[in-house]
Amino acid sequence: MNAYCPLSPVLELNAASFHTTKSSKSEAIWLVDRVTLSVMPGEILALVGRNGAGKTSLIRMIAGLTRADHGDVKLNGAPMEGFSCHERARHIAYVGQSSEPDGRLSVKQYVALGLMPHGSLKPGTQDERVDEALGIVGLEGFASRKMQNLSGGERQRTMLARALCQRPSLLVLDEPTNHLDPSARGELLSLVASLGIAVVASLHDLTLVDDFADHVAVLENGRLIALGTPIEALTSERVRAVFDVDLHRLPNPVSGASIPVLDVPIVRTRNLSLTDFPTNPKGRFQ
Repeated sequence: MNAYCPLSPVLELNAASFHTTKSSKSEAIWLVDRVTLSVMPGEILALVGRNGAGKTSLIRMIAGLTRADHGDVKLNGAPMEGFSCHERARHIAYVGQSSEPDGRLSVKQYVALGLMPHGSLKPGTQDERVDEALGIVGLEGFASRKMQNLSGGERQRTMLARALCQRPSLLVLDEPTNHLDPSARGELLSLVASLGIAVVASLHDLTLVDDFADHVAVLENGRLIALGTPIEALTSERVRAVFDVDLHRLPNPVSGASIPVLDVPIVRTRNLSLTDFPTNPKGRFQ
């Protein structure tokens, strides 16, 4: 009988740090400050934090787009810096929040870009992989459609299909639900959660985290201040302290399942008119 062999992490960060420098004072600003975490095969890790907390900087480090100044980043047990761009792309697929595909490309042409890290493939094999990826994301009939004619949700699923063509062991997503309506957000995250591969995704909407992620990393000023399951990491007290809003988990009136709800205050102090705001001579708000 073979001895039990525990799974090894797909991704490991050990005190990983990344900084930039203020040119005026040559002062180091730590965008990612000594972050330690790991992601196992099939695990989904959500990164949350306020704007400027370091989520995108950490995402880019995890994707190998920026290199840690200090500490270690390992991919499947090997140091990240030892991978070439092509080798890294065979293990990690990255979808950024500001990705703007060339609208002139057809969906099939765009998705086929995900095959590039694997070198030359037979034409039939290329078509099979592209068709398989489009089928997974539910866009089987979209191969000839131009990227510029897709809706926001269709574009996000097409970018995911391109990433799947890379056959990654780690999928890295930076704010994948930006600009999507509530239904499209649910559809996209349901699809990602069903892939069965390791995922790291930064999210703004805390109400989506409970059902989507296995673990949550909470960032503040580049530092990891909490890591655990959504229930452990996103307590009402921590959400109040970090995001300055209240999070409640209420029972669904039909199923009884817990629903996370944010109480975001909207306060009208007085009625304002446009004359309350100074403008420049061209009429634009200052």
